[in-house]
Amino acid sequence: MATMVSSLLWIPNYRIFVVAPATVRRTLTASSRPRHCHKSTRFCCSIWDSNSNSYHKSNSRAFASDSEASLAVASTLSTPKSIRHEEYGRLLPCPAENVLPRKIEHLVVKEGGPILDFITKALDLPPLYVADLIHFGAVYYALVCPKPPSTATPEEIKLYKEFTNPRVLRKRPSIKGKTVREAQNTFRITHIDEFVEVGTYVRVHVRPKRFPRCYEVDWRSRIIAVTDSYVVLNKPAGTSVGGTTDNIEETCATFATRALELTTPLKTTHQIDNCTEGCVVLARTRDYCSVFHRKIREKQVKKLYLALAAAYVPCGVITHYMRPFRKAPKIISDDFIKEWNLCQLEVLECRKVLWPNALLEEKYGIEDFNWPNKEFAYECKINLLTGRTHQIRAQLAACGAPIVGDSMYMPAAISELASPGVNPFGKYKKQFENDADREWATEEWAAKHGKEPGVAIGLQACEISWDEGEHFYEAGAPWWTQ
Repeated sequence: MATMVSSLLWIPNYRIFVVAPATVRRTLTASSRPRHCHKSTRFCCSIWDSNSNSYHKSNSRAFASDSEASLAVASTLSTPKSIRHEEYGRLLPCPAENVLPRKIEHLVVKEGGPILDFITKALDLPPLYVADLIHFGAVYYALVCPKPPSTATPEEIKLYKEFTNPRVLRKRPSIKGKTVREAQNTFRITHIDEFVEVGTYVRVHVRPKRFPRCYEVDWRSRIIAVTDSYVVLNKPAGTSVGGTTDNIEETCATFATRALELTTPLKTTHQIDNCTEGCVVLARTRDYCSVFHRKIREKQVKKLYLALAAAYVPCGVITHYMRPFRKAPKIISDDFIKEWNLCQLEVLECRKVLWPNALLEEKYGIEDFNWPNKEFAYECKINLLTGRTHQIRAQLAACGAPIVGDSMYMPAAISELASPGVNPFGKYKKQFENDADREWATEEWAAKHGKEPGVAIGLQACEISWDEGEHFYEAGAPWWTQ
């Protein structure tokens, strides 16, 4: 990622001054020329709150009528700008904590122009903050609005029909030769001066997920190996390998590239959870990225993990079946269920160790939720036989031995210990008369789980090898032994 030259720029009533990237200064000081809009765009309505997964109809701005929109703007402008913008600030430097909930705004363009100007006016945000959002990859667009959800207001449905009327769509050269479905595909906006035309759907992740740990790490010391084709990194816990939907800036790939002073950005070849540390392979070329993906598909890559479990886990192969559902927590069953995915891991060894001390727990944000026995933990070496998301975490928790610090799966394991049978798919599983009963029990069980860990859990990708051991790398001592 190219380094941006910065200077001081005066912004009235906005923290006196800020550091402005040169690309932003050019946009703010020069007149923007319309450019051809890229291939696609998408639309929705109201304000989507990603925490509650619901639409707040009373807070609609983007899909109000012209008169309603004017009233909304007038109401917003009545608040002093210094107060309205106090919760924002620049995305960099990174705050120590994510104090505000993540939020997503859905907008429709009614007057074409540069994306920076449109979002700034539509959401009443500082231009530099909007520029940062675009730099972070937190802004998307689609040429044609998707169908509103069932929770949409009458005004939102009216606006959708207005901008997706076939007579209107036929007049837009940008979607000529595309089906409506193709034109509804979303794409990330990467330039602050990108032109968006009337009818374009814009999705803005106003408060992206942040990774403050990226700025605390000595990245050069985490590099395990550098070759012409790839780099092996000992990924720190509390960081993302390749980024999230709303943040492609604070990633291991980005910071490792900078630490090594490489001119070409490193590329992600595989993922491990944000809260997991250990061996990650980053490709230096697109060709090797494809090569490594093929090795993974053909099961030529072997990964071993160290897991710090809260209870003893017997050695041998452990088999479960995971519900094919994209979102966490991952629900698994001891018994086979049709269309659920096979999960297998092999515990190679399990040894008793001391539970991490209070200083380590505080340093890595470890929560124990009053686990009944905190004198000892159990370090397990695990060979992952199938690679499902959260597999080790979910399987060990299902065995009554959740991973230390796993704030998502440990609360559920404690619930099962306190009330055997609360897990409908565990040792004291229930019998379901129909699919509806099973789904209800699944959602009830999912509600017993907690939130994703903030920094670390007791899990390390300790070894990675491929080509029958020709390439072999180790991560070193895990955090709980330091």
